[in-house]
Amino acid sequence: MLRSFGSVLRRDIVVTGKDLVAFLAQVLLQPVFFLFVFGKLLTSLGYTSSGYSNLLFPGLVALTATVTAIQAMAFPLVVEFGWTKEIEDRLLAPLPLWAVAAEKVLFASLRALAASAVMFPIGIGVLGSIPYRAAGLGLLVGVALLGSLVGACIGLTIGTFVPVTKINIAFALIFTPLLFTGATQYPWPSLAHLRWFQVVSAANPITYVSEGMRAALVPNIPHIPGWICLLALAGSLALFGTLGMIGFRRRAID
Repeated sequence: MLRSFGSVLRRDIVVTGKDLVAFLAQVLLQPVFFLFVFGKLLTSLGYTSSGYSNLLFPGLVALTATVTAIQAMAFPLVVEFGWTKEIEDRLLAPLPLWAVAAEKVLFASLRALAASAVMFPIGIGVLGSIPYRAAGLGLLVGVALLGSLVGACIGLTIGTFVPVTKINIAFALIFTPLLFTGATQYPWPSLAHLRWFQVVSAANPITYVSEGMRAALVPNIPHIPGWICLLALAGSLALFGTLGMIGFRRRAID
């Protein structure tokens, strides 16, 4: 089983490597423009403070990690189940259903981690410097890993529960709230005077990735404690991982 799992994963990695430029352009275009406009342009024009980029950068790394994992899982899964039926080849491999789903989750997470890692040199190129603390490296890696896994499991849930004909509508309805309630552009504790929006943001797993990144990189900015972020992400992983596995099994048996 391990040999088969490794072979399927290696195939996906090789295919992505052959189209690496297109992959990076697809996943990095939006966060790079966010970083340039909000972190560089508005600061140089005087509309935001010089320290805003330090607050924004961890949030955009979090957004890249989570959203890339969602997209890398949900879109291919919808295509494979709906049109190409490529999923049937994977289901014929000598692997149990849960292992087939786990391989796709792991691959989507690896894509997300690669995209978020590339954000660091891009951040240096766009901003000139980025916040970094060697003491926060362990928390940074843990949050990035959990955030990528959570994003992949959210994508697994979307890709298996949303009908093929409704996927475009579903993404439009899901991604906009995820994007603007994930504390990527503001610290979550600052919403105390806007309690209803703070509660809404607390229900978004990306919030805990963003706040965990800030705890690791810029602890002087108000943030949710890192251990709470890790605990919340672990809970989200258990929830969406269970839902995604149920949905995958249902679609695979059908």
